[in-house]
Amino acid sequence: MSLSAADVRRIAQLSRLALTDEESVRTLNQLNGVFDLIEQLKAVDTAGVEPMTHTQDMVLRLRDDQVSEPDRRDDYQQVAPSVEQGLYLVPRVVE
Repeated sequence: MSLSAADVRRIAQLSRLALTDEESVRTLNQLNGVFDLIEQLKAVDTAGVEPMTHTQDMVLRLRDDQVSEPDRRDDYQQVAPSVEQGLYLVPRVVE
């Protein structure tokens, strides 16, 4: 897939970008370069390759969840305009 100069002008218009002719040509070349890279990536045979989350074998360091602050929900809800069953009630904005 490749874009034309008209495509770049249309995208710029939709994005509300003011591009000079020089910037349009540079943008066209850069976008077509990205599309070329995508085509190269599509051509790579990835059959039998397991998906991975990182390029290196890494183990996430996990920590135990520990409460570090006191529970002040009741204090906060006392000053709320409207509360019901532990939930803050707000005015309906969508009918």
